[in-house]
Amino acid sequence: MRRRGPKRNLGLVFYAVLYLAFLYLPVLFLPLFSFNDSAFIAFPLVGFTTKWYGQMLADSAMHTALWNSLKVGAAVALASTALGLLAAKALTRYRLPGGAAVLGFTSLPLFIPDIVLGISLLILLNTVGMQLSLISVMLGHILICAPFAITVLMSRFDGFDKSLEEASLDLGENAWTTFWRVTFPLVLPGIISSLLLTFIVSFDEFLIAYFLAGTEATLPIYIWGQLRFPYKLPVVLALGAVILVVSCVLVVLAEWMRGLGQGGKRMVGA
Repeated sequence: MRRRGPKRNLGLVFYAVLYLAFLYLPVLFLPLFSFNDSAFIAFPLVGFTTKWYGQMLADSAMHTALWNSLKVGAAVALASTALGLLAAKALTRYRLPGGAAVLGFTSLPLFIPDIVLGISLLILLNTVGMQLSLISVMLGHILICAPFAITVLMSRFDGFDKSLEEASLDLGENAWTTFWRVTFPLVLPGIISSLLLTFIVSFDEFLIAYFLAGTEATLPIYIWGQLRFPYKLPVVLALGAVILVVSCVLVVLAEWMRGLGQGGKRMVGA
């Protein structure tokens, strides 16, 4: 087998660094300009200030939109993960007729443009007479988040030995206690990953919320509306910086939980 030379490895490292810089370097400008003492986003920086964060804390409309997004994201994460858990267990533990077709059908919303999906859901809800609100946004977000949950949880169900469940059943436990005492602890890292992923997808989603929110704006809709006023952009940047920090904390927490799950899995295997 031919080994890669040092020049080729150096080229791959350079490409990886360049790729990561292209992805994440623009994001670092967001907190930088949130401390700039100017309403204009341009270099050179005028000075250091925290007044935009003060205005953010005093903006009641932003607080309402943020609270709406948090409520929708939490409800969608719980509902999508619960549905994904049931679907993933059924698709990986039982030989369902047409299981591949069912999996493909549930993944279909991922391939439909959000604007088409949003208009279709709007027409459907108007046809059945349902009032547009955060509830309708939750329904739309569950539709696009459930496939993510199913994918994450199916990979987790395939990642541990099925004989552990069979051993529990052979020792006298029923299906329910086997799930809670054996299956649930082993798939818990996948459940947490699904909760975080679906929450983030719902929290960031704009187009479906734009069509289905009615008069109850979520945070992306609020930010879209504020872009019409250039003097409010620094406040939006301050909010974005806070969300960026919280997102990094959540990612670190998710990786820590995943590490705990991997350690528990190795102990069970031993």
